[in-house]
Amino acid sequence: MRLAIKGSGYTSASKTEIEFLNQVLIVVNDQGKIEKIINQHDDDYASLLQLAKSQNKLVELSENQYFLPGFIDTHIHAPQWPNAGLALDKPLNEWLNEYTFPLEDKYQDLSFSEKVYDNLTKNLVDFGTTTAVYFGTIYPESNLVLAKMCNKNRQRGLIGQVVMDDPDMNPEYYLDKSAADSIAKTKRFIDELQQQNQTNMIKQTPVITPRFLPSCSLEALRGLANLANQYDLPIQSHCSESNWENGYALEKYGKRDATVLDECGLMNNRSIMAHGTLLNDSDLNLFETNGVTVSHCPISNVYFGDGILPVKRILNHHVNLGLGTDISGGFSPSMYDNVKQSILSSQQLQSGVDTRIDAQKRGVPDSRITAKTAFYLATVGGAKAINLPTGELKPGYLADLQIVENQPKPFQPATSDDIFENLMYATTQNDIKTVYVEGLQAK
Repeated sequence: MRLAIKGSGYTSASKTEIEFLNQVLIVVNDQGKIEKIINQHDDDYASLLQLAKSQNKLVELSENQYFLPGFIDTHIHAPQWPNAGLALDKPLNEWLNEYTFPLEDKYQDLSFSEKVYDNLTKNLVDFGTTTAVYFGTIYPESNLVLAKMCNKNRQRGLIGQVVMDDPDMNPEYYLDKSAADSIAKTKRFIDELQQQNQTNMIKQTPVITPRFLPSCSLEALRGLANLANQYDLPIQSHCSESNWENGYALEKYGKRDATVLDECGLMNNRSIMAHGTLLNDSDLNLFETNGVTVSHCPISNVYFGDGILPVKRILNHHVNLGLGTDISGGFSPSMYDNVKQSILSSQQLQSGVDTRIDAQKRGVPDSRITAKTAFYLATVGGAKAINLPTGELKPGYLADLQIVENQPKPFQPATSDDIFENLMYATTQNDIKTVYVEGLQAK
């Protein structure tokens, strides 16, 4: 036994429902997985409780504390952490060239990399994010530093060696020399990270990462697809994020963003495509057929998405959805903030925003999602995106948990649903008391 937790908490039961686990004992085995979840009236409850106490491995939650699955951030640009909240009034292409690329180029300095990534991973863990899917930089050594900082702060990272090889679309100072150079650097990063993992307490995963279609040659995209198949690795990129990006594919290739990526072999059930605000029904059919996940980044989409992602429509299309912060296109590292924004954005989509249009025609009916659906995206949807048994509290799943303290008001109803809503809307970094990854304390 690695750990036992006694208390109450929540896990998703479906895309629209939660399960309240009332005063249970969660037993975590030495491999970091949930072995049992035992109710007070089960035969072995008392004996396992006593065993955990005798081994000094019992964590007892106080009256106002609740456990939740750790959150899974499915899209975050690790090197952009120092820019969080800056220049969000700029168009996407200006923001990239004036702020983003100059910052990412600084990560040739490995001491700078270590300072930023240590601070970033610790902050994310403190916000209850137990797993993060990262874009790194074009520099393999810096991406290996990110993996080390994830391991140091006991976070599970899926880390991408970013590929940018098109000389016409990338700055001269921040550019892979060629498609062959992109593939060679990606392969080196994969091999060295797998070597590093031999001593890592928390295993880190390399991710095949073409930045987006405008940054990459078709030769590089096809070469990356071959690497993904060779090593059986996840893939991440951006897809139909903005008018500019969406239009680039149509103008250059005469095809949709998703179609070009699919023809290059990059759209499968291990692929995570960020944003997708401009995906059409044809794209969604492709996503459904190939098992591709959309990473919904609701805060970032307000600034750069040129539209609101229709979460309900995508879920009804049987396409998996995760949730992402998209630092620094999104200003907040908190998945709680993105849970809230996903709900707010869905309400705006349903109500419509242009009051010059008649209210009956202004919005998109039946678009609003609830906190329960947003919680599903942040946990189960993210776990499906990365193909790992996490994001849910059930036997056989990784023991990735956060212990959160509710701040009840004396006049507030005390039903389990009310408490859950309060946790989703009111939790701050200070309310997250402890975080576990594979049963190991990270906060």
